[in-house]
Amino acid sequence: MTDVGIHPLVSPWGRFGLYTFFIDAPEPAIVDTGIASSPADGMAPALRELGRDIADVRWILLTHGHIDHLGGAHALWELTGRRARVVIHRADARLLRSRRAHVEQYVRVRQRYLHNPDGAAEQTKAAEAVVSGEMEPTVLLEGGETLSLGGDVTVSVHHLPGHTAGSVGYVVDGQNSVFVGDAVQVHGAANGFPGYEDPDAYRASLRHLRDEIRPRNLYLGHPYRSPDGEPYGVELDAEEARRALEESLDVEARVRDAVRPYLRDGLRETDSVYSPFAPVAEELGYEGDPRLEPSPFFTTLHGYRERFAADS
Repeated sequence: MTDVGIHPLVSPWGRFGLYTFFIDAPEPAIVDTGIASSPADGMAPALRELGRDIADVRWILLTHGHIDHLGGAHALWELTGRRARVVIHRADARLLRSRRAHVEQYVRVRQRYLHNPDGAAEQTKAAEAVVSGEMEPTVLLEGGETLSLGGDVTVSVHHLPGHTAGSVGYVVDGQNSVFVGDAVQVHGAANGFPGYEDPDAYRASLRHLRDEIRPRNLYLGHPYRSPDGEPYGVELDAEEARRALEESLDVEARVRDAVRPYLRDGLRETDSVYSPFAPVAEELGYEGDPRLEPSPFFTTLHGYRERFAADS
């Protein structure tokens, strides 16, 4: 099989760029969709520069359900004449079907630590602005599927829970190009802290990528930071991918070791913006502001809190 072309497409979003990827197959695919404005403002002009038309896209492959990855799905689907198949894992599908599900997710975890009386209203406004529309997926994934992108191009689906319950990796068969969205965090992106809901599942997914998939090329959802704070690119070769996976496992172990004694001894509320995890932030030397969006600090540490509570 001849290697299929893969092109990153960057869409603007405030102080961030949102990365999606075009798979130039007989049935073209876009992996992740940014936010509501991304298809028209970022993807369409980038594809025109490649001599491609966004209307020809036939697959919309979502790595997970966060708004900066699926927010543009409905808009992109419309630009394809509603002909593209929209694919997401069953565990994250509610986030494609309902804007309200994003707000409920915020209230269930981050709101309990941020104590922001306007938080739900702010999240509702954000979801209305950046999620282009509620929709039913065409294909619901479990993991283990093979999708045909026409000709001899196939994509294998690997369930990679941790960052979210429904995170997946898409592997272009034969060339081992792997799209993982946010399933590989290293030290996190611009916020400087790794984000995952389930630490055990996250660690297992990293090991699966490292030991079983072994990417020849790894495509990340954001330019995640290395331990020295330098950003990786979003396109990693085999050696860079191996290093990013090893460093992600090392960072997860360090966070776990920092959290364990404080959870064992009991958490205490303080005036710190990191409360009740202020000792963990100090132990890790983390000085980012957990109140800024998107900040995964409380999501990640809440995951450990639930994990250790289950073990006690």
